[in-house]
Amino acid sequence: MATLTIWHNPRCSKSRQTLALIEETGTEVDIVKYLEDSPSANEIKDVLKKLAISARDLMRKGEDEYKALNLSDPSLSEDDLIQAMVQHPKLIERPVVIKGDSAVLGRPPENVKSLL
Repeated sequence: MATLTIWHNPRCSKSRQTLALIEETGTEVDIVKYLEDSPSANEIKDVLKKLAISARDLMRKGEDEYKALNLSDPSLSEDDLIQAMVQHPKLIERPVVIKGDSAVLGRPPENVKSLL
């Protein structure tokens, strides 16, 4: 069985719930505290491909940075949005759970069951 990786924020209840669901199954999980160890642009692009969503769909639109950086501007490219997430990882929706060529957002936490 492939190891899971979770982009985790311990202060987020959904992230904690998702991690608990994984740990309950005894599945090995690598925990990446993405606010401290920000993913690179290539890592974000890889996750977007695995999630089959756009960069904008991975962004937390309620964050102050989203508004301050005017990230709702439709003229911004995918690369612009990805670069904003690299520089401000707080903008990344959480948690992201990755297994091999697949990934899910842990919103709701039960989404992770498809990878277990």
